[in-house]
Amino acid sequence: MKNHFESIVLAHQDTFQKTFLPAQLEVLDKIAHEIIGALRAGNKLLLCGNGGSASDAQHIAAEFVGRFVKERMSLPAMALTADTASLTAIGNDFGFDRVFSRQIEGLGKQGDVLIVISTSGRSPNILEAIAQAKQQGIRVIGFTGKDGGVMKDAADICFIAKSHKTTHIQEMHITALHAICEVVETILFG
Repeated sequence: MKNHFESIVLAHQDTFQKTFLPAQLEVLDKIAHEIIGALRAGNKLLLCGNGGSASDAQHIAAEFVGRFVKERMSLPAMALTADTASLTAIGNDFGFDRVFSRQIEGLGKQGDVLIVISTSGRSPNILEAIAQAKQQGIRVIGFTGKDGGVMKDAADICFIAKSHKTTHIQEMHITALHAICEVVETILFG
Protein backbone atom coordinates (compact mmCIF):
# COMPACT_ATOMS: atom_id res chain seq x y z
CA MET A 1 0.00 0.00 0.00
CA LYS A 2 2.92 2.33 0.72
CA ASN A 3 3.93 2.18 -2.98
CA HIS A 4 0.45 3.30 -4.00
CA PHE A 5 0.67 6.38 -1.80
CA GLU A 6 4.15 7.15 -3.06
CA SER A 7 3.03 7.03 -6.70
CA ILE A 8 0.03 9.26 -5.93
CA VAL A 9 2.20 11.84 -4.19
CA LEU A 10 4.83 11.76 -6.95
CA ALA A 11 2.13 12.29 -9.59
CA HIS A 12 0.81 15.23 -7.56
CA GLN A 13 4.33 16.72 -7.33
CA ASP A 14 4.78 16.34 -11.09
CA THR A 15 1.51 18.18 -11.75
CA PHE A 16 2.48 20.89 -9.28
CA GLN A 17 5.83 21.44 -11.01
CA LYS A 18 4.25 21.55 -14.47
CA THR A 19 1.47 23.90 -13.35
CA PHE A 20 3.41 26.49 -11.39
CA LEU A 21 5.97 27.42 -14.03
CA PRO A 22 7.10 31.06 -14.39
CA ALA A 23 4.43 31.80 -17.04
CA GLN A 24 1.69 30.58 -14.71
CA LEU A 25 3.11 32.64 -11.84
CA GLU A 26 2.68 35.68 -14.09
CA VAL A 27 -0.95 34.65 -14.63
CA LEU A 28 -1.48 34.47 -10.85
CA ASP A 29 0.06 37.95 -10.52
CA LYS A 30 -2.34 39.32 -13.15
CA ILE A 31 -5.28 37.67 -11.39
CA ALA A 32 -4.33 39.12 -8.00
CA HIS A 33 -3.96 42.61 -9.48
CA GLU A 34 -7.32 42.31 -11.27
CA ILE A 35 -9.02 41.39 -7.98
CA ILE A 36 -7.21 44.12 -6.04
CA GLY A 37 -8.23 46.73 -8.62
CA ALA A 38 -11.87 45.69 -8.46
CA LEU A 39 -11.96 45.66 -4.66
CA ARG A 40 -10.22 49.04 -4.38
CA ALA A 41 -12.82 50.47 -6.77
CA GLY A 42 -15.65 49.26 -4.50
CA ASN A 43 -16.65 46.28 -6.63
CA LYS A 44 -17.19 42.66 -5.65
CA LEU A 45 -16.15 39.14 -6.58
CA LEU A 46 -18.64 36.60 -7.90
CA LEU A 47 -17.58 32.95 -8.00
CA CYS A 48 -19.08 29.81 -9.53
CA GLY A 49 -18.33 26.24 -10.54
CA ASN A 50 -19.95 22.79 -10.60
CA GLY A 51 -19.46 19.85 -8.25
CA GLY A 52 -16.14 20.10 -6.40
CA SER A 53 -15.54 23.42 -8.15
CA ALA A 54 -18.81 24.71 -6.63
CA SER A 55 -17.41 23.86 -3.21
CA ASP A 56 -14.15 25.60 -4.10
CA ALA A 57 -16.09 28.70 -5.17
CA GLN A 58 -17.86 28.78 -1.80
CA HIS A 59 -14.61 28.12 0.06
CA ILE A 60 -12.78 31.01 -1.64
CA ALA A 61 -15.71 33.41 -1.26
CA ALA A 62 -15.65 32.62 2.48
CA GLU A 63 -11.90 33.34 2.62
CA PHE A 64 -12.50 36.81 1.18
CA VAL A 65 -15.59 37.60 3.28
CA GLY A 66 -14.22 36.14 6.51
CA ARG A 67 -10.46 36.22 6.41
CA PHE A 68 -7.66 34.15 4.99
CA VAL A 69 -4.68 34.82 7.25
CA LYS A 70 -4.90 38.43 8.42
CA GLU A 71 -7.35 40.02 10.80
CA ARG A 72 -8.92 42.56 8.46
CA MET A 73 -12.18 44.01 7.23
CA SER A 74 -14.49 41.77 5.22
CA LEU A 75 -14.15 41.83 1.44
CA PRO A 76 -17.21 41.59 -0.84
CA ALA A 77 -17.39 38.15 -2.45
CA MET A 78 -20.27 35.79 -3.14
CA ALA A 79 -20.48 32.26 -4.41
CA LEU A 80 -23.28 31.86 -6.94
CA THR A 81 -23.38 28.18 -5.96
CA ALA A 82 -24.70 28.73 -2.44
CA ASP A 83 -28.28 29.98 -2.90
CA THR A 84 -30.27 26.78 -3.38
CA ALA A 85 -33.56 28.62 -3.86
CA SER A 86 -32.13 30.65 -6.76
CA LEU A 87 -30.32 27.66 -8.24
CA THR A 88 -33.42 25.47 -8.24
CA ALA A 89 -35.81 28.20 -9.37
CA ILE A 90 -33.55 29.29 -12.23
CA GLY A 91 -32.79 25.68 -13.15
CA ASN A 92 -36.50 24.89 -13.25
CA ASP A 93 -37.65 28.05 -15.04
CA PHE A 94 -34.72 28.74 -17.39
CA GLY A 95 -32.67 25.51 -17.50
CA PHE A 96 -29.45 24.42 -15.80
CA ASP A 97 -27.28 26.23 -18.34
CA ARG A 98 -28.60 29.54 -16.97
CA VAL A 99 -28.18 28.96 -13.20
CA PHE A 100 -25.17 31.28 -12.99
CA SER A 101 -25.78 33.70 -15.87
CA ARG A 102 -29.20 34.65 -14.49
CA GLN A 103 -27.69 35.43 -11.08
CA ILE A 104 -24.95 37.50 -12.73
CA GLU A 105 -27.63 39.41 -14.64
CA GLY A 106 -29.31 40.39 -11.36
CA LEU A 107 -26.34 40.71 -9.00
CA GLY A 108 -23.39 41.72 -11.16
CA LYS A 109 -22.35 45.19 -12.22
CA GLN A 110 -19.67 46.67 -14.41
CA GLY A 111 -16.33 46.56 -12.63
CA ASP A 112 -17.06 43.37 -10.69
CA VAL A 113 -14.90 40.29 -11.20
CA LEU A 114 -16.31 36.83 -11.96
CA ILE A 115 -14.16 33.85 -11.01
CA VAL A 116 -15.25 30.72 -12.87
CA ILE A 117 -13.91 27.26 -12.06
CA SER A 118 -14.27 24.34 -14.47
CA THR A 119 -11.80 21.47 -14.66
CA SER A 120 -12.69 20.87 -18.32
CA GLY A 121 -13.22 24.49 -19.39
CA ARG A 122 -16.30 23.32 -21.31
CA SER A 123 -19.21 23.45 -18.82
CA PRO A 124 -22.19 25.05 -20.62
CA ASN A 125 -23.44 26.91 -17.54
CA ILE A 126 -19.96 28.34 -16.92
CA LEU A 127 -19.66 29.46 -20.56
CA GLU A 128 -23.12 31.10 -20.29
CA ALA A 129 -21.92 32.87 -17.11
CA ILE A 130 -18.86 34.18 -18.94
CA ALA A 131 -20.98 35.48 -21.82
CA GLN A 132 -23.37 37.26 -19.45
CA ALA A 133 -20.51 38.77 -17.45
CA LYS A 134 -18.88 40.15 -20.58
CA GLN A 135 -22.19 41.73 -21.65
CA GLN A 136 -22.26 43.57 -18.32
CA GLY A 137 -18.63 44.73 -18.31
CA ILE A 138 -17.58 42.22 -15.66
CA ARG A 139 -14.01 40.93 -15.92
CA VAL A 140 -13.72 37.13 -16.03
CA ILE A 141 -10.99 35.06 -14.40
CA GLY A 142 -11.01 31.38 -15.32
CA PHE A 143 -9.55 28.37 -13.56
CA THR A 144 -9.44 25.25 -15.69
CA GLY A 145 -7.30 22.25 -16.58
CA LYS A 146 -6.42 19.92 -19.40
CA ASP A 147 -6.10 22.00 -22.61
CA GLY A 148 -8.13 24.89 -21.16
CA GLY A 149 -11.22 24.12 -23.22
CA VAL A 150 -13.32 26.97 -24.54
CA MET A 151 -12.79 28.84 -21.29
CA LYS A 152 -9.12 29.62 -21.99
CA ASP A 153 -10.15 31.96 -24.82
CA ALA A 154 -13.41 33.19 -23.30
CA ALA A 155 -11.98 34.39 -19.97
CA ASP A 156 -10.01 37.63 -19.70
CA ILE A 157 -7.33 35.82 -17.67
CA CYS A 158 -7.09 32.04 -17.38
CA PHE A 159 -5.11 29.81 -15.04
CA ILE A 160 -4.69 26.33 -16.52
CA ALA A 161 -3.67 23.44 -14.27
CA LYS A 162 -1.42 21.28 -16.40
CA SER A 163 -3.10 17.90 -15.95
CA HIS A 164 -5.76 15.64 -17.40
CA LYS A 165 -6.57 14.21 -13.97
CA THR A 166 -9.50 16.00 -12.33
CA THR A 167 -8.22 15.53 -8.77
CA HIS A 168 -4.87 17.07 -9.65
CA ILE A 169 -6.56 19.98 -11.44
CA GLN A 170 -8.70 20.64 -8.36
CA GLU A 171 -5.62 20.52 -6.10
CA MET A 172 -3.83 23.05 -8.30
CA HIS A 173 -6.88 25.33 -8.36
CA ILE A 174 -7.19 25.45 -4.58
CA THR A 175 -3.43 26.02 -4.20
CA ALA A 176 -3.55 28.88 -6.71
CA LEU A 177 -6.70 30.40 -5.17
CA HIS A 178 -5.22 30.25 -1.67
CA ALA A 179 -2.05 31.94 -2.92
CA ILE A 180 -4.16 34.66 -4.55
CA CYS A 181 -6.09 35.21 -1.29
CA GLU A 182 -2.83 35.65 0.60
CA VAL A 183 -1.37 38.08 -1.95
CA VAL A 184 -4.59 40.13 -2.08
CA GLU A 185 -4.67 40.37 1.72
CA THR A 186 -1.01 41.32 1.91
CA ILE A 187 -1.29 44.05 -0.71
CA LEU A 188 -4.56 45.49 0.59
CA PHE A 189 -3.84 45.24 4.31
CA GLY A 190 -0.05 45.17 4.69
